[in-house]
Amino acid sequence: MNMTHTRLARRAVIFLLALLLVGINLNRTAVGQRNRTPPRRATPVAAAPPARPRLVLLIVVDQFRYDYLERYDDLFSGGLQRLLRDGANWTNANYDHMPTYTAPGHATLMTGTWPAETGIVGNEWYDRDTGKRVTSVSDTMAKTLGGDAQEAGASPRRLLASTLGDELRLTTNDRAKVIGISIKDRAAILPAGRHASAAYWFSGQNGHMISSDYYFNQLPAWVTAFNDARPADKFFGARWDRLLSDTREYERRVGPDAPPWENIGAVKDTNTFPHIITGGASAPGKDFYGALDYTPYSNDLLVAFSEQAIAQEQLGQDADTDLLSVSFSANDYVGHRFGPYSQEAMDITLRVDRQIGTLLDYVDAHVGLQNTLIVFTADHGVAPIPEHATALGLTGGRIAGKDVLTAVRNATKAHYARPNEAKDTTTDYVLDTFLNGNIYFNTVALQRDGVDRAELERVACAGALTVPGVERCFTRTQLESGGVDAVADPVARRVLHGFNQRRSGEVILVQEPFKYFTEGTAFIAATHGTPYSYDTHVPVLFMGRGLLPGRYAQPATPADIAPTLATILRVQPPSNATGRVLLEALSGK
Repeated sequence: MNMTHTRLARRAVIFLLALLLVGINLNRTAVGQRNRTPPRRATPVAAAPPARPRLVLLIVVDQFRYDYLERYDDLFSGGLQRLLRDGANWTNANYDHMPTYTAPGHATLMTGTWPAETGIVGNEWYDRDTGKRVTSVSDTMAKTLGGDAQEAGASPRRLLASTLGDELRLTTNDRAKVIGISIKDRAAILPAGRHASAAYWFSGQNGHMISSDYYFNQLPAWVTAFNDARPADKFFGARWDRLLSDTREYERRVGPDAPPWENIGAVKDTNTFPHIITGGASAPGKDFYGALDYTPYSNDLLVAFSEQAIAQEQLGQDADTDLLSVSFSANDYVGHRFGPYSQEAMDITLRVDRQIGTLLDYVDAHVGLQNTLIVFTADHGVAPIPEHATALGLTGGRIAGKDVLTAVRNATKAHYARPNEAKDTTTDYVLDTFLNGNIYFNTVALQRDGVDRAELERVACAGALTVPGVERCFTRTQLESGGVDAVADPVARRVLHGFNQRRSGEVILVQEPFKYFTEGTAFIAATHGTPYSYDTHVPVLFMGRGLLPGRYAQPATPADIAPTLATILRVQPPSNATGRVLLEALSGK
């Protein structure tokens, strides 16, 4: 028994010692855990914002319909091929205003809004303050630099909204450089903005690239040197022939070289290839420089000048993003003369693809395409030549502005003239101006005779709608009072977006599809200006870091370009921007 008790006692002691050791270890662990500094959570590091591009390059081809990209894509081998392959392409981009002309389109691109906000309601309009027609960039306060003495000054003073370039300059305290270049003054001036570094355009008087003292007191030395070399003159007597050696390709895609509807009017040119570029002159001069506009060689001149601007102004060489806008005008001149379904329009489309390729190669070598954000678009499209449309059964036609004014005056007289009155007191109620489909009233005469403006608007509309081919009529009262359905009626919306209270007329007309309003006596084979797709549907392509390449079918408008660029560049959007940010293609990288 004693032995048993002894074993039990030993076991009890061993058990108690084991419990004691476990307790000591547990206590040490607990103390260690209490005294141990808890592990720190990793502080999330904010991702650095993507580096801004050094250069924004806006490329505009005047009168470049979107369908040119689809009709000729298999023939592209230069810049357009690259943009289609590597860029983000909005296939359903339309201007959302009318009239669809050069000045309103170029003003929209970098302001991100429509003519109602920019004030650029046409290439020209009736100015109520002076009682005269003015152009979108005419400026009696400005003096031309580098041009002929008789050339009027030009500036962006009529533009009512800021541009992306203006905002870049404000953000960088003017370190950013913003330059616009084109053959046309309005196409150079308006995208660059009111606070641009410079704008340059071609003088049809002396063949120089010129500017205005709005920007500086004298031309930069490099521009003078460029002009001194007389680069335009080397194209005198040049032979413009088809780019493709197989002429059957042109016939297959657009038909014969000189169809019956291809009437070029009384110009010193032919409507068949080849075109010899002299303007009927024996040496370079005004006639030749005017003729040069209607050839692809003026696009070559722009490429050469743009390359000099990049090099001499050191664009894209520092951290402050610069902006260069280059607008190719020759395509518009050729389209007006020969029409969009001509061999000439096809050929200059193929050539501008290569010219854009040359410009992109230069940018790549001097700035780096990886450091460049490129936008490609157009200011408007163009309709078929009316006689061509008629031949196709599309009811084309031409409506003379003078016939419209006559119908309006007749209706006005019938409504307001007093019986048995020897003198017609209504003759000065309607001004002798028909521009952009607008009819203007003489408000002084209306006040003199106590005529209600809104009533006269209705009378004028009734008269205008009697003219064959006039489809719709909108009044100032209707547009100012919200009397149009801008949601369900896209034509009405585009008219509303093109209406500016100070600069538009009292009555605005819209013609039937495929019909033209003619203004003045100059004959134009093909033109644009309507709210219809052939005039509104244009390319919108972006290429650069942070953009996802591909085709995007979402509806878009060129007014979306500036807000999208502002988002990418992280700057304030232009003052009146109404376009949307094209988020579907932004990768954030």
